[in-house]
Amino acid sequence: MSETGADLPEQGEKGIDWAGELRGLALMLLAVLGFHSLIAKPFYIPSISMMPNLLVGDRLVVSKYPFGWNWSSVSFHLLPHGEWRVAGKTPEYGDIVIVVPRNRKEDLIKRVVALPGDRIAVRNGQIVLNGKPVPQAVEPALELPVDPDQPCDEMTFPGLKARTPSGGEVCVLPLLRETLPNGASYLVIDHLRQTLDEMAEIEVPEGHVFLMGDNRDHSADGRAGLAENGLGGPVTLSDVGGRAEFITFSLDGTQGWNPLSWWSALREGRAWSTLRPRIDKKP
Repeated sequence: MSETGADLPEQGEKGIDWAGELRGLALMLLAVLGFHSLIAKPFYIPSISMMPNLLVGDRLVVSKYPFGWNWSSVSFHLLPHGEWRVAGKTPEYGDIVIVVPRNRKEDLIKRVVALPGDRIAVRNGQIVLNGKPVPQAVEPALELPVDPDQPCDEMTFPGLKARTPSGGEVCVLPLLRETLPNGASYLVIDHLRQTLDEMAEIEVPEGHVFLMGDNRDHSADGRAGLAENGLGGPVTLSDVGGRAEFITFSLDGTQGWNPLSWWSALREGRAWSTLRPRIDKKP
């Protein structure tokens, strides 16, 4: 063997450092979990309870820090249910928040309509807050395109499906603009007369908020009992896990497993839409 050949390094003597690889993977997963639990996480809308502001298929970002942290802040609900809070703050009227019902483990998304110490009732579908009806102004109807995730079926939205002059199908949704005492203003749907349109007055305890969905006829929220898959009245702030901030993108249900099909399924005009309520002059 030549002198040059003898100086060549031998190949294949050092194997893969599996311990180091696993340590790096564990650190990466902890970093992702920490970010999701302390800063922000993605969220998917699976139901119609927050229409017209949130549609089935919307993807959005939920921030974890605005109200402090608690057991429900931790992603995948890895911690046991508890009443503790760290740097706890109270949401504002009109905030859209995620909450974990006390009898379940999945996150729900609803809007804050009453704060600690408020008296709230619902009469003929209208919120009555501290003895005063919350203003509701009629807005032009929304013509929402029908798609697999928003089929506008007759049982849910009776008589609201229509065909446009171009031949497309839309769901013609009657809208009301609701304005809370701080000026927070947002759209709601209330097109049916049903049992949740009436709720006797209750007082929201300290450390609690009252939540409702914007699609008032199709939302199991604070007006509905736990046995009805509702929230069973006011919810404790230790079960509120974050605030919805903005939509990243929205898919209409026509997409398949192939990511290339997602492009054609994107709903126009929804990406980067803010989910913070409009603030109007106080009524």
